[in-house]
Formats: sequence, C-alpha cells, structure tokens
Amino acid sequence: MRIVKEAKERRKEILDVAERLFCTRGYDNTSTNDILAEIGIARGTLYYHFQSKEEILDAIIDRIIDDIIWKTSRIAMDESVPVLERLTKTVLAANVDTDTGNMILEQVHKPQNALLHQKMQEKLLNSLKPYFIKIIKDGINQGIMRTDYPEETIEMTLLYSNSVFDDAIDYTEEEKQKKVLGFIYNVETMLHMENGSLLKTMVPMFYRDTVK
Repeated sequence: MRIVKEAKERRKEILDVAERLFCTRGYDNTSTNDILAEIGIARGTLYYHFQSKEEILDAIIDRIIDDIIWKTSRIAMDESVPVLERLTKTVLAANVDTDTGNMILEQVHKPQNALLHQKMQEKLLNSLKPYFIKIIKDGINQGIMRTDYPEETIEMTLLYSNSVFDDAIDYTEEEKQKKVLGFIYNVETMLHMENGSLLKTMVPMFYRDTVK
C-alpha cells in the first residue's frame, strides 16, 4: 500500500535519505534513482520538491547553515557565559564539524562548484555577523576589547577561520598549531586585546591540550 505523506514530511525524508547516501556512497556516486529506490517514491514526487540532485544538495547546505546559525545564536546571546569564552565557542560553532558537513565541504571546494561555495560563505557571513558583533560590543563595554570597526573585524575573522579551520584542508599537526596560534594573535591584535588573553579559552577548545 502506498503511503501518502504531507509535503513537508516528504521533503524532509528526501533530504534525510539523500544526505545519508551522499555521505556513505559519495555525492558523485549517488543518483536520483538511488534516492528514489531508497524511499520508494515516483520520480514525479521527487520533482515536486526538487528538480535535480544539485537542488537537493543546495537544500542540504541550507539545512546545515540553518543549524549552524541556530547553535551560534544561542551561544552568542548567552550573557551568563564570559565574553572570551563566548567568542571562542561561537567561532567553533560557526565551523562545520559533522560528517555531512565535511561531505558538503568536499563538494563545494570542487572547481565546478565555486559559485555554490561563494553562496554558502555569503549566507553564513551575513547571518552570523550580528551575533559576533553583539559579543564584541559586550567586550568593548567590559573594557577588554577596542575597535572602531566591529563589522569589518568580524568579516575578516569569519572568513579567515572558515578557511584555516576547514577540515577539508590537510594540514600537518605542526601547521595546524601554527594556524591556531596565528589566528588567536591576529584576533587579539584587531580587537586591541591584551596579548595572550585569548590563549586560555581558545587553545584548549581547538586542541584539548595538544598545543602547550
């Protein structure tokens, strides 16, 4: 007997199955036929929601970004957490750290998907800026940060962190440690913070004692 589902539920099912297949088989090795067979629906049902495999990938990316925005906003707005710890946790929350997310990054880093990569970065940057600006303003009010350009500082910080801490980039342990310390130094410099003030919060979260 054919099971009829609400459009929203069916759309979620398509994304869930596609996401799992993309992660286990790889995006290039998964076809829309594979997705159809896994769910047991007609092609017309799939086309009602998505016109192509690329549209499915776009929707999965949007879902990942929405999750990142939700996690980041919760951390950034929690004033019970000290500013420096909040900044560190928010930077980490803004980066992809799931199997699905890493699969997506592998796809968007391909030359043919440069436009998709740009779109993903722009949406993340524009959505996350207000939360980071909130943290910086809290830091300024507490006298531990100083800048006349909070928005520009956040743009540079997010773009740099997105590149440096991208799991798709194969750094050696020594290179990664140097990137982390360089990132901390530059954030402190841009925000006119006391030298080393971010080390206690950021280093353990990035490395859990691997950087001494």
